[in-house]
Amino acid sequence: MRVLGVETSCDETGVAVYDSERGLMAHCLHSQSDTHAVYGGVVPELASRDHIRRISPLIQEVLARAGSDRHDLDALAYTRGPGLAGALLVGASVARSMAWALQRPGLGVHHMEAHLLAPMLEEQAPSFPFVALLVSGGHTMLVRVDGVGRYQVLGQSLDDAAGEAFDKTAKLLGLSYPGGPAVASLANTGDPQRFRFPRPMTDRPGLDFSFSGLKTFTANTAQSAGEDEATRADLARGFEEAMVDTLVTKCRRALAETGVSRLVVAGGVGANARLRERLDALDATEVFYPRIDFCTDNGAMIAYAGHARLSAGESGDNDFNVTPRWDLASLTAPAA
Repeated sequence: MRVLGVETSCDETGVAVYDSERGLMAHCLHSQSDTHAVYGGVVPELASRDHIRRISPLIQEVLARAGSDRHDLDALAYTRGPGLAGALLVGASVARSMAWALQRPGLGVHHMEAHLLAPMLEEQAPSFPFVALLVSGGHTMLVRVDGVGRYQVLGQSLDDAAGEAFDKTAKLLGLSYPGGPAVASLANTGDPQRFRFPRPMTDRPGLDFSFSGLKTFTANTAQSAGEDEATRADLARGFEEAMVDTLVTKCRRALAETGVSRLVVAGGVGANARLRERLDALDATEVFYPRIDFCTDNGAMIAYAGHARLSAGESGDNDFNVTPRWDLASLTAPAA
C-alpha cells in the first residue's frame, strides 16, 4: 500500500509518500517560520494563504522524489485536526479532491496520533505498549499507547503548552520566533545556579501540567533582574532547567504508575537537547525519538498514521470535514 500524506495543521506544509514494502519513499517540508517571526507567533490567515501557494508544488516534488506517479497511490491521508481551521481546510481540500479524482480512499488523520506514531518511521522503532510524551507548541500530554487507536490520556496541560511557554519566554527575552530553539541556544551560555524557577505541579500527585505560572515567574524575574546579555542567558537557562525538570519528573512518574518501560517523546519540544539528555538517563527505560526533522509537523507522520490505520482495516470515507478541536481520547482502534 502506497499512501500520500498531507500536513497543513499550522505553519508547516508537509507532504510525504509512505509505502508498505519500501517504507518512507520521500518527504518535503516548507516552514513558515520566517513569515510569522515578525509577528512573534502564527497569523492564521497568512498560514492558510501560504499553504495554498505551497501545497501543489510540494506534492509534485515529493512524487518526483519518490519516483512515483499519482496513479501509483493507493490512498491519501491528511490532517483532519486538531489545528487552525483555515490551514486544515487547505490540506483537506487538496487531499479529498485527489482521492475523489483518483477514486482512492481518503482518510483524515489526528495530528497528535501522527506525532506519537512518528518514531515508528525509524529503524529502531518502539513496540507496544509505551508511554508517549507529546510536547509541542499546542499540546503537552502523557499518553499510554497500547496500539493504534488504543490510547489512555494520563495527563495534560491545564493551560499553556510547553512549546507555547517557550515562545512566550523567548518574546520576553527579545528572542526570535519560534522560541524553543532560540531559548535553548541562549541557555547554553547561562548559569544554571543563578535563578531557581518553580517546577509547576511536581510537588503534588498526578500527571497534569501547568506552565502559565512559570511564564509569569519568568516575566517578573526578567523585569527585576536587568537586561544585560549575561542575565538574559541566565534567565533562559533557569527557565529551560525548570521546564526540563518538570517534564522529566512527570515522565518518570507516568512510567512508574503504568509499569511500562518504554517512553516515546514526540513534538517540537522533543528536539530539545537537554531534555533528551535527561530522559536518556532514566533508569531501566528505553527512550525513543523521531529524527529531528520529524519532531516538528511533517507529512511523513501523516502518511505513516494513515497507512497504519488503513492497513489495520479502517476504510476511507467521503466525508469532507476538519476538526480544529479534537480530543485524542475520543479515537478508537481501527475496525478490522
